Amino acid sequence: MIETLISSKTRIKLLMKFFLNSKNTAYLRNLEEEFGESTNGIRLELNKFEKAGFLESHTEGNKKIFKANTEHPLFNEINSIIRKMTGLEYVVDYIVQRIGDLEKVYLVGKLSKGQDGNIIDLVLVGNDLNKAFLIEQIEKAEKKINKKIRYVHFKVDEFDLNKIKEPGMHPLLLWKKEK
Repeated sequence: MIETLISSKTRIKLLMKFFLNSKNTAYLRNLEEEFGESTNGIRLELNKFEKAGFLESHTEGNKKIFKANTEHPLFNEINSIIRKMTGLEYVVDYIVQRIGDLEKVYLVGKLSKGQDGNIIDLVLVGNDLNKAFLIEQIEKAEKKINKKIRYVHFKVDEFDLNKIKEPGMHPLLLWKKEK
């Protein structure tokens, strides 16, 4: 879908990497390995994004580390487009509704790292979830977005954010119950 508007596959991958989860950081060689592309093409796109103010960078040793500029006036709009492109907007809108005493929903796995994939991994935090309704909503969402949705459920008193982190992964808080 977005490939119609943006012809550069590298640019799309960078948008996913940095604008789906603004906590993601990366450097050139790291992106080369992750994307399986040449550093020249990636460097050109990184420089364009940085010059336009979409990315900011800092140096650690001999590495230039990039991350999304969340202060950019278009950050929220780009983030929204990427969430819609990956199906996350649909998942949050349809799964979170009426499934019980839900407190938080986190995105984990490949998508939280900004890597495209056919599986959406979620961590649901709450008590007394309506599992039958949840499964029904997940099945509807999977058909709508053509992606598999996996989830793990923690009761509020069992949940520890540090236990779900993998190296290089930043769980993305997708939804939080308003108090």
